[in-house]
Amino acid sequence: MPNDMQELIRQAAEMQAHLQRAQQELLSTTVEGSAGGGLVTVTMTGGAEITDLSIKPEAVDPEDVETLQDLILAAYRDAHTKAGRLAEDKIGPLANPGGAQQGPGEIPFGGLI
Repeated sequence: MPNDMQELIRQAAEMQAHLQRAQQELLSTTVEGSAGGGLVTVTMTGGAEITDLSIKPEAVDPEDVETLQDLILAAYRDAHTKAGRLAEDKIGPLANPGGAQQGPGEIPFGGLI
């Protein structure tokens, strides 16, 4: 096998190892999103798995459930955007060596890492 081909195979194996390490690091890192000045917080992994949801008692008004629903969605979206940025920082350069960019806050591989 020519040296160029061996070097290409070595580089591909090295890139795959870097990508696997970055994926593991991403899955073990958490981000937090919040809404309503911290009334609702969502914690998720860099792979977009929700690990915690916190709702402060003052956010709960039986007469206004819609506001609480909106706060939960806003906190989720905030956390999801942060997870997407984290994924782009950790995996983007490895997954897109040619420089193709994900959309802002978009998690590589559709969030399935």
